[in-house]
Amino acid sequence: MRARFLGKDPDSQVGNSPTLFATDRTDRVTYIAQGWQVTDPQALADVGDVPDYETLIEIPEDVLKMYARRYLNKEGEH
Repeated sequence: MRARFLGKDPDSQVGNSPTLFATDRTDRVTYIAQGWQVTDPQALADVGDVPDYETLIEIPEDVLKMYARRYLNKEGEH
C-alpha cells in the first residue's frame, strides 16, 4: 500500500502537523490521518473501549476539508 500526501493543517508548525494521506488500496478507498493522540480522559471515556491495535487521533476541521475537496473533485470526474 502506498500513501499520497493530500495536505496538512495550514496552521501547524513544520514537522508537527495533522496531515491527511490517500492510499492506493484497490479493495476499498482509505485514508491515513496523522494527528494528535487523544489523551483527554473525558474524551476517552465518551468514546469507550478502543482495541489495542487501534488508536484515536484528533485532527482539525481544515484537514477534513482536504478530504472533502478530493471527494468532490472525484465526483466531478464521473
